[in-house]
Amino acid sequence: MKTQRKQFLEIFYSLDFQKIKDHPNILIAAAFWEEDRYQAARVCYRCLRVIDDMVDDRKAENRPFSEAEKQQFMQSIRQWLHWLSEASTSGSKENELSIFPGQGFPETSGWMEQVASTFREFLIPLRTMEAFARSMMYDIDHDGFATFGDFLGYARGASVAPATVFVHLAGLTRENQQYHLPPFDAEEAATPCAIFSYLVHIIRDFQKDQHNYLTYFPDEMILRYGVSRDDLRRFAFGDPVSPGFRLFIGDLYEQAGIYKERTLEVMERIGPLLEPRYRLSLEIIFNLYLLVYEKIDPQQGEFSSEALNPTPEETRERVLRTIQTFS
Repeated sequence: MKTQRKQFLEIFYSLDFQKIKDHPNILIAAAFWEEDRYQAARVCYRCLRVIDDMVDDRKAENRPFSEAEKQQFMQSIRQWLHWLSEASTSGSKENELSIFPGQGFPETSGWMEQVASTFREFLIPLRTMEAFARSMMYDIDHDGFATFGDFLGYARGASVAPATVFVHLAGLTRENQQYHLPPFDAEEAATPCAIFSYLVHIIRDFQKDQHNYLTYFPDEMILRYGVSRDDLRRFAFGDPVSPGFRLFIGDLYEQAGIYKERTLEVMERIGPLLEPRYRLSLEIIFNLYLLVYEKIDPQQGEFSSEALNPTPEETRERVLRTIQTFS
């Protein structure tokens, strides 16, 4: 373990935490993987990110989708999914991906072949992409979430799908120069941490999301505590938050705590099935979201981006502590 820890520390000291403020925790954790799996994670994340950004950027314009626009965006997502299905099974380069209105999927044949070969070599489950696509289509067709159940359904695509890819890559086994599926259900294993992290995420990004005209808090829950969408915007732009808003955040925080405990149970169960560097990566990503969770104080705290986003030094310290206590 001393030799492994030394290797992990070498990787740690090679990371520039001043440059990862806007980078996903998934790729911080994956930096401790072998290079080919790390690059596979980057390819998959980029492939998902372009769809997510396409939808979020359009919604940030704060004007309703026309029916024609909805159909255009949904067709783009269907075409993306169809291309992934074809490319990951047959290696076909048909359907050149000049499909996104207003912004670009990298359209070079080299990038497209990289996506296709990554999906084939690393056995990326297409069902995760299908779940992600369904959530993006929901986003286009809805303005937020009526209930907490609606939010959880959306999260199963928007958060669980990327997390499943991460856990899938971490759990792959290699024999005779070929990858084989993990010895556990990656989606089932990924779900608790994905929900925990997404609940933490929407509290952390409350102010930023409101500035971008995005609302992830379920209407049923905020209304239960006497909070309206107009109130959310006022709070995000500096008005003092109401007692009802604090109670609402406390409710979300309690839900996050339930999924936090389920995550710890899953990590204990699958940990022995993972090589040390991949088990470490799961602990790192969990601890990075735990860092944000610990910053949330429903009763007395602030809910600005500045208050809830860890600094690069805090992120660095948490990753270092995770390595030092890893066993």
